[in-house]
Amino acid sequence: MKLFVGLGNPGSEYQSTRHNIGFEVVEQLAKQLEIPLTQTKFNAIYGKGNVQGEDVFLLKPLTYMNASGEAVGPFMRYFKLELDDLIVIYDDLDLAVGKIRLRLKGSAGGHNGMKSIIRHVGSQDFKRIRVGIGRPEGRQPVVDFVLKPFSKEERPIVDETVKKAALACTKAITEPFTNVMNAFN
Repeated sequence: MKLFVGLGNPGSEYQSTRHNIGFEVVEQLAKQLEIPLTQTKFNAIYGKGNVQGEDVFLLKPLTYMNASGEAVGPFMRYFKLELDDLIVIYDDLDLAVGKIRLRLKGSAGGHNGMKSIIRHVGSQDFKRIRVGIGRPEGRQPVVDFVLKPFSKEERPIVDETVKKAALACTKAITEPFTNVMNAFN
């Protein structure tokens, strides 16, 4: 089984913001795999499908970013998912727009959504796909930066990056994650 979790904030006011890039990737993945995101459980919206004999869950926590683990932990326990099944997709300030980075495990790196998931699943030993959103220029506060949409110039790059990240997810369903890392990092 595989569980792809895209991080973001619910609500139209957050749609297309930098912080919601994880939601965008899971939505793109849902289109590619034809898995509708129509079910709700544990304060999350999700879909379930089967890809080449592998059960696949796509999940968008509706808890707001900083409490993402409150949806992910109970969801994993209910469906008896292992840490090895989990792949989290989220925004990363330290990567330029257009870049993605895949990792087998790691710390939260200051990301509150990841801190919450680590706390609720009891480990940081799970796969992740970090999607670059860039850093704010000048003295703009980070919180304001991540809750703003991408610029008109960045949007085409972001759209391609979302497709690339979704493709990496698709490959991770049937291929070893280290192979996918080598192909996409």
